[in-house]
Amino acid sequence: MRGKQVIKRVLKPDPKYGHVILGKFINYVMMGGKKITAQTIVYNALDQIAVTTKKDPIKIFEEAIQLISPQVEVRSRRVGGANYQVPLPVRGERQNALAFRWIIDAARGRKGKKMSEKLAEVLMETVEGVGDAIKKRDDVHRMAEANKAFAHFARFAK
Repeated sequence: MRGKQVIKRVLKPDPKYGHVILGKFINYVMMGGKKITAQTIVYNALDQIAVTTKKDPIKIFEEAIQLISPQVEVRSRRVGGANYQVPLPVRGERQNALAFRWIIDAARGRKGKKMSEKLAEVLMETVEGVGDAIKKRDDVHRMAEANKAFAHFARFAK
């Protein structure tokens, strides 16, 4: 490893619920530095979830993130002139990053509604175990399962 190790900054929790992971999710939703807009979108989505399901929206958000976080993924590894897709376990921070990305991409991929409505729908579908975000996670797991034969190359991978 070259250079110094970067010191992780402590992330502030979101102002409404005081939840650190939700604060990070708001940062992922944010575009062009418009944090207030991103907060409005996420909070409206959580309010809509609360009205629809009559449950705590933070619990549903946490459950959705937990369900969609991948356990294994494939990484390219070059061995002896050939590239192999090597299945490797996913670190905790990367699990959250992938989960956030897949949920937001699934919401942005929908048409005809406000972003807060689309985000609420995707989060509720994820908890039910259906939708584009769950499909993405299943594809990643299926790819890792298919390439299990190359797992012995994992000791060389970073």
